[in-house]
Amino acid sequence: MRNLFILCCLAFLFSSCAVTRKIENEDISLKFLDEYVLPPNTELDNTVVGGLSGIDYKNGKYFLICDDAANPRIYRASIEIKRDKIEKIQVKQLITVKKNKLHSDEFLDLEALSFDEDKEEFFVVSEGKIDDGKDPGIFKLSNLGHIEESYSIPVYFKAGNEQQPRNNGVFEGISESYDETGYWVATELPLEKDASKPKIFPSRSHIRITKFDKKSGEAVSQFSYQLDGIAKLPINYFAVNGVTEILEYAENKFLVLERSYSAGYGSRGNTVKIFQVDSNQASNTLGIDRLKGEEYEVAEKKLIYNFKSVRDQLSDRIIDNIEGMCLGPKLENGKNSLLLVSDNNFNSFAKQINQFILMEIDFKNL
Repeated sequence: MRNLFILCCLAFLFSSCAVTRKIENEDISLKFLDEYVLPPNTELDNTVVGGLSGIDYKNGKYFLICDDAANPRIYRASIEIKRDKIEKIQVKQLITVKKNKLHSDEFLDLEALSFDEDKEEFFVVSEGKIDDGKDPGIFKLSNLGHIEESYSIPVYFKAGNEQQPRNNGVFEGISESYDETGYWVATELPLEKDASKPKIFPSRSHIRITKFDKKSGEAVSQFSYQLDGIAKLPINYFAVNGVTEILEYAENKFLVLERSYSAGYGSRGNTVKIFQVDSNQASNTLGIDRLKGEEYEVAEKKLIYNFKSVRDQLSDRIIDNIEGMCLGPKLENGKNSLLLVSDNNFNSFAKQINQFILMEIDFKNL
C-alpha cells in the first residue's frame, strides 16, 4: 500500500507539470451557455447520424462531417438558437462523399471540414490509414460531395515515409486562414520521428500546423505546437492527448482544441481544453524533415477554457469526445457564439453522446 501511495503521488506530481492548469482570459473569455444532445437513433436517408468529428457554419447553414470511413459523408443541419439556448437541431440533408477514378484508392477517414460559401465547395481533411499504407489527405469537394481536387502534402506526412506518421494521429483539424488565401491543417499527434506522444509526465510532444495555399494546393508555411501531457493517470493502460480542431480568428492567432482521454474512467475519461495560440514568433518548420534534434521556436499557448468547470451542467456529467469547433452566429447581446460537437464513435460498449455545446466568446483585443 505504501508503494502504491508513492506511485500515485509521483503520478500526480508528473501530471501537474505536464498539463496547463492556469486560465488566462485577458484577451479572450469563454462562457458556457447550453448543451444539446442529439438522440443516438437519429437517422437520415438510411444513415445513422453519429461520428460527428467536425462542424462549420456559414450564413445560417451548419455542416457536420462524419468520420465513418465505410460511408464518408457530410450533413447539412439547422441549429436554432434563442435566448442563449439551443432550442432545436435538425439534420436536413445528406451529402455522400464520392470518389473518382483519380482518387479511387483513397481511404477517407474524414475528420474536419470548411465550407467555402462563395464557391459552394467543401475542403475536408482525412487521416487516411497509416497502418495500411494509406496516406492522409486534404480534398476539395463540390457541394454534392464529388472529389474535385487533392492538395499536395509534404512527404513527411505520407504513410510510407521514414518519418512514420502515427496511425489515427495525422490530419485532424482545418481552418480557413484569416486572410482567406489558404487553409491551416493540424495533425492530432506528433510524427514518430519528430517527437513522442504526450505522457503523464512532461514530454516534448510537438505537432505540425501547416498552411496550404488555396490556388496552388501547396504547403506554404508551418509552425510547431506543444501538446499538453495526459490529463489523468490511465487505469486501463491507454491514454492519449491531441489536437482535434483549430480556428484562426486573427492573423497568426488561433483557438486550438485539445482532447485528452484516459481509459478506465468509463464515460468520464475525457479532458477537453481550448487554448489561445499565437504563432507570430514561432519558427517556420515546413522545410525541417525531422524536428527531433533541431532548434526552433514553438507557438505560444495560453489556456482559456477547461470543460471540467462545467461538468456538473452537462448530461450525466459527461464531457464527451469533443472534436469539432466553429464560430457561429452573433448572440442577442452582440457577442460571438462558439459551437462545439462531439464524436460518439458509434460506441456500443460505453456511453457516448452526440453532444453539442454553445458558448459565448468575447475577443477583447481585436
